[in-house]
Amino acid sequence: MKGRTDAPQDRACLVGVCFFFLGLGTLLPWNFFMTASLYFQGRLNSTELRNGTVVVLKEYYFNNWMTLLSQLPLLVFTLLNSILYQRMSAMMRIAGSLVFILLLFIFTAVLVKVPMEADHFFSVTMATIWFINSFGAVLQGSLFGLVGLLPQKYSTIFMSGQGLAGTFAAIAMLLAIASDADSETAALGYFITPCVGTLVTLFSYLLLPRLEFAQYYLNKGSKYEADTTDELLKERSTVENGKLNGHANGTVTSNATKDSSAAEAEVEPSPDGPKQAFLSMEQVEKGQAKASVLEVFKKIWVMAFCITFVFTVTLSVFPAVTADVKTSFPGKWERFFISVCCFLIFNINDWFGRTITTLIRWPRKESRLFPALVVSRVVFIPLLMLCNVQSRSFLPVYFSHDAAFSVIMSLFSLSSGYFVCLSMSYAPQLVEPKDAETAGALMTFFLALGLSIGAALSFPLRALV
Repeated sequence: MKGRTDAPQDRACLVGVCFFFLGLGTLLPWNFFMTASLYFQGRLNSTELRNGTVVVLKEYYFNNWMTLLSQLPLLVFTLLNSILYQRMSAMMRIAGSLVFILLLFIFTAVLVKVPMEADHFFSVTMATIWFINSFGAVLQGSLFGLVGLLPQKYSTIFMSGQGLAGTFAAIAMLLAIASDADSETAALGYFITPCVGTLVTLFSYLLLPRLEFAQYYLNKGSKYEADTTDELLKERSTVENGKLNGHANGTVTSNATKDSSAAEAEVEPSPDGPKQAFLSMEQVEKGQAKASVLEVFKKIWVMAFCITFVFTVTLSVFPAVTADVKTSFPGKWERFFISVCCFLIFNINDWFGRTITTLIRWPRKESRLFPALVVSRVVFIPLLMLCNVQSRSFLPVYFSHDAAFSVIMSLFSLSSGYFVCLSMSYAPQLVEPKDAETAGALMTFFLALGLSIGAALSFPLRALV
């Protein structure tokens, strides 16, 4: 039998590179629409001068709606994945999703040059965000299942790609701003970038079946699943045949003549025979069967709470509140401020927080300090709301300097990435290996739940500023 040591080598780390780009591609829709908030607000929020003051004629709350309509599809498709994944092949789900994401990015790029009323543009953009993130949710769920068939380090590579998707979008926006082209041309160039990125992601997926290393693990996963099913069916069949033979022998014995009692005693099966076989089969199935979802949840509920709370806090203010912070140094820097101090700082520190969990894992998964530290992140909500958010109606500004906002954003994003990665990695360790997949699926659901709750909370929190 071919062992793990006989597995082929990942030559030139091509499989790792492919999964890095696949991770990058899963979060391109969310990050490129989020980072382009200034472009969308520029097209939506028309202003006029009244008594020397610039007044917004109609506020669309783009960041709030964009966040909500980006995260709801992830929650919906996480709930529907058991139905959808059984009826569609992995090729159709992954390649099909990437093709539709590419087409929607092309549509968004073309829309840059199409003049449109603000209301119509808002409706079309929100519909695009919903559909592109729906396909993104299917893509992400499918790829998490795919990368789970390979050694653990490929899951880390995949998540690193996800972590750098936001940095990629922020750098693309900075280059578009620095190009000194007119706003339409800069926006067109910006939205062409994810089209190229999605094409590279699609090429990476289509390349995987041609790589020997990926073939070995993907085929091994399929073979193991088929062999396990066949083995259970054979065992069940053997036990059922035993029970049928027992009933048949019992019938023959009961119909025998009374004067052949000795022969009857020999032919009649032991009353405990089929029972023992049935109990043996029960024990085999009990050892191999997965625990129920409720049983798994009881073991990982603390981590489920932590992942939900982390994303609830993060999405309640980012980007709905943070993207409206204004610099205290007007001038040329103003054009780059949000891209650098909001999006670039967040994504770099979020990625760094995820990465350092390979070296530092504190607190331990059993520690009560872990959920306490997660809950303590709620302090970032008032801190960010008290930054120089404009326009504002109720709260005063306590942190007007750019440096204060940058420091708060750095700690906010670093802690977010760190606790997200720890929660996701701790949960499967709290259950039996056979239940790790169920634990991962539950954590994905609670991750999506946290994102959706945070997006919903962003509306009242932004109104409170």
